Amino acid sequence: MFKQIKTTIPLSILLAAIFAIFAGGNYLLAFLPAAFISLLGITALHALWEWTGKPRPLLWIIILALLLRLASAIALQVFLPINGYPDSEQQQAGYVFYDAFRRDTEAWDLSQSDAPLISAFSKEYHTDQYGGLLALSAGVYRYLSPDVHRPLLVVLIAAFAAVLGIPFFWIAAKELGGEKLALPATWIFALYPESILMGSSQMREPFLISLIALILWAFLNWQKDRKYRAAHWGLGLGLAAMLFISPAIAFITLIFLSIYALIQNGKSRISLKQIVIALALFLFSILLLSSALSQTNLDSSSPFGIIVEWTQKAVKWDIYQLERGSGWVQKLFDEMPASLHTPFVIGYGMAQPVLPAAIIEPTTLTWKILGILRAAGWYLLVPFLIYGLFALPKVDAPLTRRIWTWFGLASWIWIILAALRAGGDQWDNPRYRVIFLALQALFAAWAWITHRAGRGIWLPRILTVEAIFLAFFTHWYASRYYARFGTLSFGTMVLWIVTLSSVYLITSWLFSRRQA
Repeated sequence: MFKQIKTTIPLSILLAAIFAIFAGGNYLLAFLPAAFISLLGITALHALWEWTGKPRPLLWIIILALLLRLASAIALQVFLPINGYPDSEQQQAGYVFYDAFRRDTEAWDLSQSDAPLISAFSKEYHTDQYGGLLALSAGVYRYLSPDVHRPLLVVLIAAFAAVLGIPFFWIAAKELGGEKLALPATWIFALYPESILMGSSQMREPFLISLIALILWAFLNWQKDRKYRAAHWGLGLGLAAMLFISPAIAFITLIFLSIYALIQNGKSRISLKQIVIALALFLFSILLLSSALSQTNLDSSSPFGIIVEWTQKAVKWDIYQLERGSGWVQKLFDEMPASLHTPFVIGYGMAQPVLPAAIIEPTTLTWKILGILRAAGWYLLVPFLIYGLFALPKVDAPLTRRIWTWFGLASWIWIILAALRAGGDQWDNPRYRVIFLALQALFAAWAWITHRAGRGIWLPRILTVEAIFLAFFTHWYASRYYARFGTLSFGTMVLWIVTLSSVYLITSWLFSRRQA
């Protein structure tokens, strides 16, 4: 205990001393709340690391993950006003996301008013769809920083929240595939660029990413031992916190867990009591979600009707925004049948953030670095998510095959839903997608291990097709900004990509059959 205090207190003081320099206002009044938050966060991380058995690789992952998020937060706070766009109020204030800027500004206004924090859940405050993060941020400002608006305090909490999920994810991954799976999966979970960006911003995603990791750990351990009280607490607190921040994600998480339990049913029976509890949580999350969504102008009155109507309107609005905001999308929509608009938006959203666009489109250095890192992370991850689907038939054990099939399908279903909901937006698509990073990291790591064990031929094929896609899109984006590159129409480019990829895949398949 004394050894832990000797470590955590100096680290907390050092971290707070650095943060206070950039937080604004009186240095001491910035240092004290930062030290308090840092002490709680570092103590919790140290305790969780000890609880996992003190694996040395996990310690380095935790340290690196935390440092990257904190360094990114400070860098964005400093460089966006200098090297962002001068006509953007959001960037001049040091915010990457407009949603974060609006919600955080309203949280400060709420903290300075006489209204109770529960007002964040009312129609009066509309920048947070569900109200939970708005209430949390307002509470931080009211009780820890009443003198000056210090956005970095909320970022500090978000960074620790993002990293606190890593130990739970490590144990969950070990339950599924031992340390052989846990190591690569946890590296992906901790260092995926979009997750680092979320943990460096005043967004709800870092909380949700870690809560999903906590719930997954609790659920897997609860299945092993139904009397394991820590798993009960993990499930209860995790779902309660998720309902507070985003009932929609709680609803989807319950669906994932329910199907996973059915998959495992051949191994163990599900009692009537467990079914009743799951249904109660399911219905409660629907009621909370419909209650939050009903604050908008909707015609439906039933909980399911509200959710369906809101989803339909949100998708239509996002597609309209995509068309209105891009001349070439308008042109494509005019040329293609209306029935293809939605599939196009899904495909376009799944490609976001487009790596060639991040490299070629003119912008400031800050946004260039941010765009390339985010896009590179996605284009490194997605081949393994695709390859995993091809590797599934080779799994001999039926239960193992069912489990990983569900992880793969769940990952891709969510990726498609995120693309549909975000309407092709280069910012909303990745941030919605990353919420279920736990599933994607596990499936991608499993795919990597499977490839290394069997040296399958499909991963090189997928990487080659991705290279063809990137090469043509690089040329297409270059032709839009630089006259010396010949221009291909979008349809012609897609035809070239499909044709060359098909020729390559067929040739490769024929060659491998000949070799066999």
